[in-house]
Amino acid sequence: MLRTWLVRLVAGIALAGACTAGAQVLVPPLTARVTDETGTLTPEQKSALEQTLAQFERRKGTQIAVLIVPTTQPETIEQYSLRVVEQWKLGRRAIDDGALLIVAKNDRTLRIEVGYGLEGALNDAVSSRIIREIIVPRFREGDFYGGIAEGVNRMIGVADGEALPPPKSGAGRESSDLWRLAPIVFMLAVALGGALRAIFGRLPGAAIAGGGAALVAWWLTSALFATIAAGLLAFVFTLAGTGLGGYVGTYGFGRRGGSGDRNGGFHGGGGGFGGGGASGRW
Repeated sequence: MLRTWLVRLVAGIALAGACTAGAQVLVPPLTARVTDETGTLTPEQKSALEQTLAQFERRKGTQIAVLIVPTTQPETIEQYSLRVVEQWKLGRRAIDDGALLIVAKNDRTLRIEVGYGLEGALNDAVSSRIIREIIVPRFREGDFYGGIAEGVNRMIGVADGEALPPPKSGAGRESSDLWRLAPIVFMLAVALGGALRAIFGRLPGAAIAGGGAALVAWWLTSALFATIAAGLLAFVFTLAGTGLGGYVGTYGFGRRGGSGDRNGGFHGGGGGFGGGGASGRW
C-alpha cells in the first residue's frame, strides 16, 4: 500500500514538473514602447528610448517597440516573438509598419521581428547585420542599453527609407489623444475639484485643476492641442462643480475608451507580421 502511494506521488510530481516546464511564458500587456521585465534598463534609459520611439512614430507613423524578458523557454525566441507581435499588433492597420526588438537576457538571444510593410527596407539581411554588427558587440561588453539604443537608431534609420503613407495629421492625432485623456481629466476634476475649491476658492481652485490636467496631458502626449484642451476642460468642469455628472453622461467620455485607454495611452495599431526579421546570440 505504501509502495503504491509512493509510486503515485513520484509520478504526480514528475507530471507536475513536466507541465510546469512546458508552460509558455506569458506575453506582457502592451503599456509602453519599452517593456523591460528584467530591470536591466534604468528609468532614465527607458525614458530616453521611449522619447526616441515616440518622436519617430509621430513623424513617420511607424511603431517600433522594445521588449526585454528573462527567457522565452520552452519556446524559441522566434516562436515567442511571433506570439508577442500577434498580440501587440504593432504598426498601422493595412500598412503593417511595425517592428519589435526583443531580448531574452538569460537565454542570451535576441531578435528583430518585422511587419509586412517594412520587409522591403528592414529585410532579413539588414536585420541580421544590425544584430551582428551593432547590438551583439555591445551586449558582449555588458552594455545592454548602448546595444539597444544603437540598434533602435539603426532600425529607425532603415525604416525611414521605406516609402509609407504619412501619419495622421497633427490635428487628427491630437484630437484622438484628447479623447484618450478625457477620462483622466474628469477623474482629476471629480477627485480634486471640490478640495481645491474649498481650499483656494472657486476660481483659483479651477485654475489649479486646469494647470494640473495640462501638465498631465503634456507628460502623456507632448501634444500642444491636447494639452491646452485638457487644461481648459479641467478648468471648466472644476468650476462647474456638481454639474460634472451630467457632462459625463451627456458626452459619454467614459464610454469612448479603446485599447489606448486601457494601456496607458500606447497601443498597437492593428499591424500584421509574417515572421520576417532575424535572430542572434551573444
